[in-house]
Amino acid sequence: MPVYILGISCFYHDSAAALIKDGDIVAAAQEERFSRKKHDFDFPANAVDYCLRSAGIKSSDLSFVVFYDKPLLKLERILFTYLFYAPAGLRSFYKAIPLWLKERLWIPHLISDKMSFHKDILFTEHHESHAASAFYPSPFEEAAILTMDGVGEWATTSFGVGKDNDFDLSHEIRFPHSLGLLYSAVTCYAGFKVNSAEYKVMGLAPYGEPEYKDLILKELIDLKDDGSFRLNMKYFNYCAGLTMTNKKFNKLFGGPPRKVETKITQKEMNLARSVQAVTEEVMLKVTRHIHKITGQKNLCLAGGVALNCVGNGRILRESPFERVWVQPAAGDAGGALGAALRIWYKYLGNERVADGVKDVQKGSLLGPEYSDAYIEDYLKNSGIPYQKYDRKELLKTTASFIAAGKVIGWFQGRMEFGPRALGARSIIGDARSPEMQSRMNLKIKFRESFRPFAPSVLAEKAGDYFDINSESPYMLMVANVRGDKLKVNAGEESKGFDRLKTIRSEIPAVTHVDNSARVQTVSRDGSNEMYYGLLSELYEHTGCPVTINTSFNVRGEPIVCSPEDAYRCFMRTGMDHLVMGSFILDKKVQPQQKHGEKEYFELD
Repeated sequence: MPVYILGISCFYHDSAAALIKDGDIVAAAQEERFSRKKHDFDFPANAVDYCLRSAGIKSSDLSFVVFYDKPLLKLERILFTYLFYAPAGLRSFYKAIPLWLKERLWIPHLISDKMSFHKDILFTEHHESHAASAFYPSPFEEAAILTMDGVGEWATTSFGVGKDNDFDLSHEIRFPHSLGLLYSAVTCYAGFKVNSAEYKVMGLAPYGEPEYKDLILKELIDLKDDGSFRLNMKYFNYCAGLTMTNKKFNKLFGGPPRKVETKITQKEMNLARSVQAVTEEVMLKVTRHIHKITGQKNLCLAGGVALNCVGNGRILRESPFERVWVQPAAGDAGGALGAALRIWYKYLGNERVADGVKDVQKGSLLGPEYSDAYIEDYLKNSGIPYQKYDRKELLKTTASFIAAGKVIGWFQGRMEFGPRALGARSIIGDARSPEMQSRMNLKIKFRESFRPFAPSVLAEKAGDYFDINSESPYMLMVANVRGDKLKVNAGEESKGFDRLKTIRSEIPAVTHVDNSARVQTVSRDGSNEMYYGLLSELYEHTGCPVTINTSFNVRGEPIVCSPEDAYRCFMRTGMDHLVMGSFILDKKVQPQQKHGEKEYFELD
């Protein structure tokens, strides 16, 4: 009988479920994609249901269900922290404890009730789950492992070595000292949402100067040469209060936090640049130390900090490690997958085979897929005009639309697992267009104009446009645009958001203001043949193998999951065409939306 193991993560942010069969990854998805609540942290009932349906099984067919952290250890940390800071934090204590008494202490009962599952329920530690999600799907037989996030039970940073089917996390930094929480604190102070908008700070950083870097290193974080660190807790409030920072933090940086949705000033740009610079310095120091201690050639990364693709790119370029592999769902969602894999390899003692070349993440295309029959039934039953094409004509027609400056909603195959759109649920456009970046931000994504877009590029042509010498299939590495593709000379720069007006390169729509790009390489022998085919057609049509690739959603909404989600998003934005399965929809011939329907102008 096959062994099915279901991993679950929930209750903090980005709930998810992942299913493996005899060690093979069958399915994985975040709950938000089904519930349509961004960063949904509730029990992932819909994601669990999808995983079971994808394998054609019932919950009774599962051999094990495993939860991605240990609630009793986490409660221990919370109680010790409140006791240490008592009587401060009483208000925060009264808010947190009812959640634990009502639900978080009763995970086995909750899983049994929600899933009708009555076998043993297992638990892995939080950073153990992160490490498993990084090492086991990687192509490496042996590797160093680094996990960094806000906090798990106690650990905030850990490292060790994995070999064959096991790993040992031999070193850790413990709460309250956390690089992830430092970054989140500055995110909050700059007027953005914690646990959802840290990527905005990363995108804002190139507009600023590292004015506060020395101040952060002097007052907020004591950073050692080996990458270990301690935070100065007199400036932070997250241990006992309901906010990330306090009045001393405000005084240190010259005033109160920016109010949400107010104008972003040079101060916020400089703060973003400063905390990003500190984060990169920590990441580089710790990885150099890990290499020195372990002597490994390969490095695996996971945890929320591993979504900092600028830092990842510097590790790839500047650390002694020869190869770096980052879990595409590096945050808490990936913990569900890591927990399931840990049980298969460690608890059950199964053999692991890594070929040293290709990972087993399957392009992270692990979510739901919709057949042409399903899509066509939906379109017909809804009275939606469309045209059907064979594959060759569909790709050729779509490439011609992109070349003509059209914006395309691209909905193909299985949905991505993790926060990045990788060519399955994407909005795509012409990277050569000077107007495309601002048009897509303001008219389609309804988001801040400073936010950069990522390029997808044919893997065999990536080196022609970017300073990168390895594949980056999961859009988790930042590289510079090649100098011979740039059009801006040093000393010709303006300041702040005025830099957006500069035509920086031959692919201006995907070139950030520091001449960098978050690159996705798309391979011929990869997991997404349709997307590779589209980029190939675009290259043949225009001579450029690069396109914009941004997630198929708008501000405040998760990435679309179903054809219904895709059409709704398509109709409420400035997209020109929706390419869904074998069908192309033209915005110009679509029926008018019903009067009074909710608009997509929700705020993060």
